Amino acid sequence: MEGMEGLGYWRGRSVLVTGATGLLGSWLCRDLADAGAAAVALVRDGVPESNFHRLGLDRRVTRVSGAIEDYALLERTLNEYETDTVFHLAAQTIVGVGNRNPLSTFEANIRGTWSLLEACRRNPLVRRIVVSTSDKAYGEHAKLPYVETTPLQGRHPYDVSKSCADLLCQAYAHSFGSPVVIMRCANLFGGGDLNFNRLVPGTIRSALQGERPVIRSDGRFIRDYLYAPDAARGFLLAARSLEKKKLSGQAFNLGLGLRIEALDLARRILRLMDLPDMKPRVLDRASNEIRRQYLSPLKARKVLGWTPEHTLDEALVETVAWYREHLRP
Repeated sequence: MEGMEGLGYWRGRSVLVTGATGLLGSWLCRDLADAGAAAVALVRDGVPESNFHRLGLDRRVTRVSGAIEDYALLERTLNEYETDTVFHLAAQTIVGVGNRNPLSTFEANIRGTWSLLEACRRNPLVRRIVVSTSDKAYGEHAKLPYVETTPLQGRHPYDVSKSCADLLCQAYAHSFGSPVVIMRCANLFGGGDLNFNRLVPGTIRSALQGERPVIRSDGRFIRDYLYAPDAARGFLLAARSLEKKKLSGQAFNLGLGLRIEALDLARRILRLMDLPDMKPRVLDRASNEIRRQYLSPLKARKVLGWTPEHTLDEALVETVAWYREHLRP
């Protein structure tokens, strides 16, 4: 959470969270509910085993069912719940899905973003919009780490969808004065991630089942990572800072500042699970993915005062504990 000084800010405030049942959305909704916010969750699909339900959030926040691409639904929701703050997290988040079906990815990530921004523009009560894009929005660059001024040049379907969503936010901020700030996160992980084709949950689940974890790439792809509860705190700080610091149209990188290869991360997880002799299976089948991606979180630390509360190992230990509890037979 943000600390005691942040609790009063959110108490009673009307907040809309899109993508509320996803990995980041569930932890963000938990923090908002704990702070006493009047949170409204936009939910497309009901997933009973999701972290959103495991945290009991279906009883603590108001649910609105529908898709982020439904403009009429967004306009109605913002108006009827007199929304003050919007956290836009809804997206198609899997690179492989983007490669197999780019149209659904473009619909959710691009059309969904402009629909949300336009609905907010037309509603005079919305005072803060925080949009999650991704470090993938930067595309491939020889010079790393990414900083917020690095050009956005996605080339593969998922990356392009994130570049477009990011640029839409900038357009609405600079052309219409929309109070929007952009958050570009490193690879998120944490309890509640049910997309087991991702490295962290996939490795943990395989190990708990006594099977060798699978790495789709050659194991040498480099990424930065961030624990989802720490990312949620960054989003809350950005929303609180948006009006006070005149941050509209600005972007912030959130990450641990790591440069870690996929194979090394899998081995690290296995070591923390007391399985140092288990060997991951390296498939070397990844396609349409960038080999080296990591970012600098210095701007978020300087401007927002955000720092991760967990080291990588601390976060992985908590994540493993979540799956041990919730994946038991």
